[in-house]
This record gives sequence, C-alpha cells and structure tokens, in this order.
Amino acid sequence: MVEGRCLYLVTGLRPDLADLLEAAIRGGVDIVQIRDKDATDRELLAGLEVARDITGRHDVPLVVNDRPDLALLVGADLVHVGQDDLPTSAVRKLGPPVGLSTHTPADIDAADADYLGVGPVFATPTKPGRAAVGLDLVRYAAEHASVPWFAIGGIDADSAELAVGAGATRLAVVRAIADAPDPERAARSLRTVLERAQVAVR
Repeated sequence: MVEGRCLYLVTGLRPDLADLLEAAIRGGVDIVQIRDKDATDRELLAGLEVARDITGRHDVPLVVNDRPDLALLVGADLVHVGQDDLPTSAVRKLGPPVGLSTHTPADIDAADADYLGVGPVFATPTKPGRAAVGLDLVRYAAEHASVPWFAIGGIDADSAELAVGAGATRLAVVRAIADAPDPERAARSLRTVLERAQVAVR
C-alpha cells in the first residue's frame, strides 16, 4: 500500500482541509494521514469523509491515526498507531494494513507493521515532551528496517536534506506543508529533495 510512495502529509482537521489536500497532492504528496486528537468523533468522521473523497479521486492512500473503527467507516486504506496505542496485531484483525511509530532501534527491530514512522528525527511541537531521536535512528532504519519507513519529525525543506543524507528515502511532514503559505510549492520542494537523492543513488 505504501510501496512507491515517498511524501507523506500528516494533518489535523481544519476549515480549509480540502484546499490543503488538493494543493499538497498537486505538489507531490502521495499519502495522507488525518490525525486530530482534539476532534469529536462526529467532527473527525466528517473530516475523514472529505479527505477520503479527495484522496480517492487522486489515487492517494488515506491513513487514519489511531482509529481503526473510523477508518473502516470511511473506507480508508491504512491505520497508523503509536507505541502506546492498539497493538498492530489487533488492528489487523479489523482488516486494514497498519503503520507504526518507532522511536528506538528496539522499536524498529520488534515492529510488526506494514510500514514505520521513524522519529521524531528533529524536535517538533507536534510531539511535545518527546525528545528528538536524531539522525542516528534514521541511519539505523536505513540498515535494519524490514518494511518501508518514513522519517518524520521536524522535517522541512532544509532538514529534509539531512534526513535524506542519513539514508531516508521517504519523508513524512506536518508543518512544512500544512503551515506553509503555499502548500503546493512546499510539497514540490520536498519532493525535489527526494527525487535528487534517488537520482544520486542510481
């Protein structure tokens, strides 16, 4: 489900969600996660329906954070969980593939998931209280991860170069696109970093 996908946008609900997703996808985002811990179930369901409509039209996988029940209701493609959320084995019993956040080499080694989020690579306000794992964990994932993985956490156009230099071939971002004055341009800039790295490898 994530094979061939390399630029992953994580966003919460917002009044301009549809416009954001359309712009981000035009710029090169090819997988989208909706994550909003503060929304009511009703609000989250409505937002997911908007996201499902847009991602479905563009053939972009939709990921729901930590809510396999709502993922099933809207026909999302994947569920993403953290280390303290439902086990991946439990989510799989409901049907959808599952991604898992990892923060240590042990997390990566023990992971039983369809893809991994590795981070937060750099400090980020979206994960208050969680220390940045740094580029060493990116290097570890590049050498040891057995499934596709995305470097995440504090990644923007500048730090993306560092993450890619450490071995990341997929990036997940929040503020770098969602808070950008021009989300399409921001996404295209990140996509360019990834594409340059792929050319260099060849």
